[in-house]
Amino acid sequence: MARSAEDLKKAWLASLAHERRASPHTLRAYGDDLARFLAFLHGHLGGAPTTRALARLSPADIRAFVTVRRSEGLGPKGVQRALAAVRGFFRYLAREDILDSPAARAVRTPRVRRGLPRPLSENDAVRAIDVAGEHDIEWLGARDAALLTLLYGAGLRISEALSLRRRDVPLPPSLTILGKGNKERVVPVLAQVRDAIAAYAALIPFAGAKDAPLFLSRRGKPMSPREAQLLMQRLRGALGLGERATPHAMRHSFATHLLANGGDLRSVQELLGHASLSTTQTYTAIDTSKLMEVYEKAHPHGARSREV
Repeated sequence: MARSAEDLKKAWLASLAHERRASPHTLRAYGDDLARFLAFLHGHLGGAPTTRALARLSPADIRAFVTVRRSEGLGPKGVQRALAAVRGFFRYLAREDILDSPAARAVRTPRVRRGLPRPLSENDAVRAIDVAGEHDIEWLGARDAALLTLLYGAGLRISEALSLRRRDVPLPPSLTILGKGNKERVVPVLAQVRDAIAAYAALIPFAGAKDAPLFLSRRGKPMSPREAQLLMQRLRGALGLGERATPHAMRHSFATHLLANGGDLRSVQELLGHASLSTTQTYTAIDTSKLMEVYEKAHPHGARSREV
């Protein structure tokens, strides 16, 4: 009996979850992209897409989908992700010997201009940690300060920080972190970070097993990334920081300040868990761009001379 496109989509997402250990965020995003693709095909083909119809798709059909999504306001980065979802779906179908269609592979992915990371200054990063600790409830202040100290002091992603468990305290001099793509990396932990985590752990008012999450909400539930975002939102208002001052900006600050103070690119790549050195190299462009600003303002042949 032929399987519907919807059943095939569910099977693909299940394989991503169990075999690839894709995050809930990735599964949701890919699921939404593929659902839009299948809905487009329903109208484009005049009916629910069958396996035979999927196998007979041409590159022109895929490009028509991209055109529709662009007309709906989807930018290059969104198109890139949508095509990645469609290609991943067809790779799964080929791997499972369900069908093999080269159409998605033949469509070029739009180039996405990589924006520069927006780190905090060293002073603002320290101020953010200090103000985060100023909370009416002592243990919540200790939690917030510990979380930001961990992000800034170890360069973790927020999901990696929130994955820590009670059993991880006291933190060792180095942590083994499971990051994107199930890639493990070893991250040194500064004494200041270990002290902040230990101080918070000693104040947690809720009992918990060793496998319980370390970072908790006000009600003792696992702390969510949204709560970390709200924390940084509060700090932006209190400190007059820009909209780019997010939890992830603390990780950007970690990398930028390491490189600015003499850290070598390969070591920072390993600490961040970047698969490609080119990703880490974006941090070196920050200092270059600042240098050019100084040049334009101060050099006799810079911007000021052109304004005369």
